[in-house]
Formats: sequence, C-alpha cells, structure tokens
Amino acid sequence: MSSVEPLKARRLYLLLRDRILSGEARPQTRLPSEPTLAVDYGVSRVTVRRALDELEREGLIERKPGSGTFVSGKTAVAPMVADFSNVFTHLVEMGRRTGVRLLSFGYVPPTPALVEDLKLEAGERVQRSVRVRLIDGQPFSYLVTHVPERIGISYSEADLASTPLLELLERSGLAAERASQTIGAALAGPEVAAALDLEIGAALLSMTRVVYEPSGRGIEHLQALYRPDRYSFHMDLVRTGADGARRWAPVELSRPADPQAPILQKRRPKRAQPQRRTAR
Repeated sequence: MSSVEPLKARRLYLLLRDRILSGEARPQTRLPSEPTLAVDYGVSRVTVRRALDELEREGLIERKPGSGTFVSGKTAVAPMVADFSNVFTHLVEMGRRTGVRLLSFGYVPPTPALVEDLKLEAGERVQRSVRVRLIDGQPFSYLVTHVPERIGISYSEADLASTPLLELLERSGLAAERASQTIGAALAGPEVAAALDLEIGAALLSMTRVVYEPSGRGIEHLQALYRPDRYSFHMDLVRTGADGARRWAPVELSRPADPQAPILQKRRPKRAQPQRRTAR
C-alpha cells in the first residue's frame, strides 16, 4: 500500500466526520457506496474503507449488510473545554472527572532544560511519569510529567494512577502558587499516536506547564499533547483600560459556592449551519 494512503484515509475521515457533525449529513441518511466515495474523492476503495472504519469505531455511522452505510445520529465523544483563566481549579477538576492510564513511572536524571525550569539542585533526579487521560473511556491527552525526586517520593505509583497529581502534591504539604504555560501545536509520533488512537502525524494541541511553589522553585513540569477533537481551551475576555489604551483582559471568575462544583465542562460541539463550512 502506498505510504500516502493513511494520510488520504485520514483526510477522507475528517471530511465525512465534518459533514456528519455539522448536520449536513443528517441522522439515518444513507452515505454513498464505497465505489462512489472512491470516485468522488479520487481515492482507492481501501482508503474509503479505512475512513469508514474510523467513523464506525466512533459510532458516527452504522453499516447494515445488504442496505448500505447510514449516519447513526450519535455524536462524537463530547470534548473537554478547559477554563484557561482558572488553571489550578481546572487541573484538579479534570483529574477528578476523567479516567487515567499510567504508562510508565520511574526516576531519571533531568535534562538541562528541566534543571533550569524546575530550579533543581546539582545531582538531583526527577520522577518521570507518562499518563493517558480518558473521557467516556476514550483517550484525549498524553501527559509526560517531571517532578523533583524529593517531592515524588511522597507518593507511590499506585497513588499517581488513581489521584490527580496536583492533589498529591498539595496533600504532601506543597502549595502551588503560580504556573507558566505555553500553548502550541505538534504532530503525533508513533508512541503518542498509538496511545491516543490516532494516525501517525495527526495534528495535536501541545502545552508545556511549569507549576511553582511560593519560594519560586518548580514542583511540576508537564508536557501535554491533546486530541483537538476532544479537548480545547476557553477564556472569557473583557475590555479594560482608559480611552486610547483599551485592551482585552481575562475575566476573573469567582469560585463556586460549592468547592466540589466543576469548573471544567464537557460541551458538545456546536452545530454549524448547513452550507457554511469553516476550516479549523
């Protein structure tokens, strides 16, 4: 099979998925046959079959032997929407409201970048963990976390597999005062693609976050990769400042009366109007 076939299958999958989620392809309507789709999009039937396999796996279509392929009427996994302006509440709530799969855990020498970011002492090791978070049983994030060894020894591998990391850090007496984070984009490598159930080279949201205690030393370094169809960042803004120097500033959200009330929300994708297509 040509090396470009997986990319063509991914492209066709995304095109058909967009038609379904936008409402253009309505529930219970029959999709064109595999030969017709192959001709319409200029791809092989193998490529069409791979794209349909992915849509079926997500529950967006139903194949009925002898009748054809139909839009199921189901929606894809509702994406996580993270409140970008309320970082720490978001971290704890996400840990409580999602599942986690711990892929690796151990202690390793830090890279020079980690030494600088976490302000580590000479010879100090870091605890490295790799986790996948899931929503409704489906993976949406791949997390590589580094914590100074002096902090990591306060909890076990079993603790990390069942409790949000920030909660473990605070339980050990540490206070998370502030964080610095950078948002970008990345492509899925083989290991990440397998963990997030994606094709190699799929586009991902990326985030690097360093959490600091009041002394200024870092207590956690997180490198996170997210499926953009299952995770997004949200921030409310307000216009502030005097005339001639007005700017957009984040809205400061008050904490809910119930400390357990979720800040992190699960939102279904907004349905676009038929005939209107926008590229992400």
